[in-house]
Amino acid sequence: MVLKFELPPLGYDFNELEPIISAEIMNLHYTKHHQGYVNNLNKALEQYAEAEAKKDVAQMIALQSALKFNGGGHVNHSIFWTNLISEKKGGGNLEKGKLHDAIVAGFGSLDALISEMSAKAVAVQGSGWAWLGCNKAKKQLEIMCCDNQDPLSTKGLVPLLGVDVWEHAYYLQYKNVRADYVKAIWKVINWKNVEERFLSNCS
Repeated sequence: MVLKFELPPLGYDFNELEPIISAEIMNLHYTKHHQGYVNNLNKALEQYAEAEAKKDVAQMIALQSALKFNGGGHVNHSIFWTNLISEKKGGGNLEKGKLHDAIVAGFGSLDALISEMSAKAVAVQGSGWAWLGCNKAKKQLEIMCCDNQDPLSTKGLVPLLGVDVWEHAYYLQYKNVRADYVKAIWKVINWKNVEERFLSNCS
């Protein structure tokens, strides 16, 4: 039986993150882009299963890039949606706790983390992601950027918070000014979700 993935529930309405992220962007991003990654991942998995059944190693190897790209797109976006919440429901607010303590220990302050991660997100060449991740071996938080849809796991880190800097995430609203989008998105970051990921995987 071939593994089959589905688009996860969004958990909120497309317009809930306005004015930071428009309903139009959310609709397209979720129903078109993320759905596209899911569809193409499932297709690649079917092709892989066929190649595996035929013991076609060359085809199995050839499918790795499609699996990585579309699988990464699915994994990354599935985390991204949960990392966001409206300002009215607490977006942008990090309460005192173990995550706050780890951020202060690693970066000095939340503002310092935001500044460093924002700078790296804006500087990503082409398409990609900026991530706050956990280095379990070193027991510390790290900021890392990934190209295209490469998942953070390829860097050896556990993903906690991702900022999507593909143009489809912001262009309809922010045009080519990525920096404005990155500056604004911190107002709708669901730090409670980030802390839950931290406590489950890193503490």
